[in-house]
Amino acid sequence: MALPAHILVIRLSAMGDVAMTVPVLKLLSEEYPHLKITVLTRAFFTPVFQGLKNVEVYAAEVKGRHKGPAGLKKLAGELQDLEIDAVADLHNVLRSNVLRIFFKMKGIPVKQIEKGRSEKKALTRRNKKVFEPLKTTHQRYADVFAALGYPVDLSKESVMPKRILSEKVKELTGEEPKKWLGIAPFAMHTSKTYPLDLMQEVLQELQKEKNLKVFLFGGGPEETGILNRWEKKYLNTVSVAGKLTFEEELALISHLDGMVSMDSGNGHLAANFGVPVISLWGLTHPFAGFAPYKQPASNSLLPDLTKYPDIPTSVYGKEIPQGYEEVMRTIPPMKVIEKIREILF
Repeated sequence: MALPAHILVIRLSAMGDVAMTVPVLKLLSEEYPHLKITVLTRAFFTPVFQGLKNVEVYAAEVKGRHKGPAGLKKLAGELQDLEIDAVADLHNVLRSNVLRIFFKMKGIPVKQIEKGRSEKKALTRRNKKVFEPLKTTHQRYADVFAALGYPVDLSKESVMPKRILSEKVKELTGEEPKKWLGIAPFAMHTSKTYPLDLMQEVLQELQKEKNLKVFLFGGGPEETGILNRWEKKYLNTVSVAGKLTFEEELALISHLDGMVSMDSGNGHLAANFGVPVISLWGLTHPFAGFAPYKQPASNSLLPDLTKYPDIPTSVYGKEIPQGYEEVMRTIPPMKVIEKIREILF
């Protein structure tokens, strides 16, 4: 049986999970230059895939014309018109499972990600916890392509090149020759967000570094308001929230000398460009397989696991067990500062 010449890749959300597809797709496109790849995702994420050879994005409008079973049937028809030969479902949720039914009816083979739910349950449960590293999400993605006849070797480097900075970005960065540090202090869940008072202690200390410029990343009115106040309060600190397009933010990230992030999307975006990422972890843990690409374990700053032995309590950090509300306070600001200085200076 001939290998597929055109693979549809499904990964609709969230940003971090979408970003983690990039190193795998880069290796795939370089090792198999004849292969055409179409990524089904949200239109907003299109810039993430910029620069990948033979990779195009098809925007899913799941809240618009592709909403509900009828909309998904319409979407399946549109995708079939692209003459896809096979599907790599890297999401494996209800929407992609509905699409799988439509594709199989047309004889298009579908391979889905194995999320390792049982192992993750064992890792996060309180009693009889199996505390050991699981397969990385990058490897789980690669396994899907291997099942379609296209294995990739993740031991190889797969770093995206730096992007061109627009004039708007250059206005924010200035021309002084300084180290550029990104800080993304927010996450989807509070259990994964470093306490804001402690993050301000980090910013206060960073002001002492005259050869450093800090760029703050975030989104939404509340986060933007906080970051704008920090910009005014701390020297050599610039908030980019609401000032740049997502594409411009990615270009700036590609030029950073380091990124401080939570267990969230910005860390993965930076890692894709080979930027050193210092990740701060709360109720989740790198063992679940979501650590940024090719980052050393020492760059993951963890809470006091002796004091909080039930960590990780979940894979995504949605729920906070009683008594575990303040776990990230056991990551001292000076520990964050020391790691930043180790990486940058």
